[in-house]
Amino acid sequence: MKKLFSVVLLPLAACAAFAADPQPQAMPGQQAPASKPEAKPAKSAGLETEDQKTVYALGVWLGQKLNQQLGVFHLTASEQKTMEMGFLDTLHNKPPKIDLQTYGPKLQEMAQKRAAESAQKEKTASKALFDKISKDKGVEKLASGILFVPEKEGTGPTPKPSDTVKVNYVGTLTNGKEFDSSYKRGQPAEFPLDRVIPCWTEGVQKLKVGGKAKLVCPSEMAYGDTGQPPTIPGGATLLFEVELLEIVKDDKAAAKPETAKKEDKLVIQGGKFK
Repeated sequence: MKKLFSVVLLPLAACAAFAADPQPQAMPGQQAPASKPEAKPAKSAGLETEDQKTVYALGVWLGQKLNQQLGVFHLTASEQKTMEMGFLDTLHNKPPKIDLQTYGPKLQEMAQKRAAESAQKEKTASKALFDKISKDKGVEKLASGILFVPEKEGTGPTPKPSDTVKVNYVGTLTNGKEFDSSYKRGQPAEFPLDRVIPCWTEGVQKLKVGGKAKLVCPSEMAYGDTGQPPTIPGGATLLFEVELLEIVKDDKAAAKPETAKKEDKLVIQGGKFK
């Protein structure tokens, strides 16, 4: 049973990391922390003591993580209720109502099938806007499929993949929904150029310091068919407006141990509580 539910549940030990760093700095393509103060929660019965509130926080955290894991299944409302039935039965140590040896292995098959179908729909929906932008004046289509749209010519040097850069940027989906903005956070982002999505690694190298451009990133140069649920759908084409502020010197980069690790480029972080 424990092995089966590890497909969708993260270890509780990860709570320690959540407590230690509840709102890490976002990276390109990651969801920005909320820019406005959170609304004061309404009083609720059963949340009087500090322990009750802490346990409630655990439930909220687990719900957030579970939502991220369940994104690949694209469950309908009725399917969510069925999933909740199985979750609660397990939580309360009730025997399963089905043969897990038969249906447990089907989870991966369902997730892959639905993720592929959803990604294809997203690619089809994105194609019209991508084709439209590709025909605009001044747009350069790179061999990788990225569209590079210059907006302001810089006067400084151009970065190399091994450089750490400081940028301001805004990220949107093709439907116009903004999912990330360093401007709203009030702080430029700083990261090694070879540790972000391929679209950024390639596109930002075409900018000079002081320059600004729009990057239109096909899904294969961003987060692929998997996406980063629930913020970025699988197969999504992403649009970024990027302003290159600075190429960070080695001594300055070395003084920032919090700089993201290589594997962080595919991690969405949504702040303490979404």
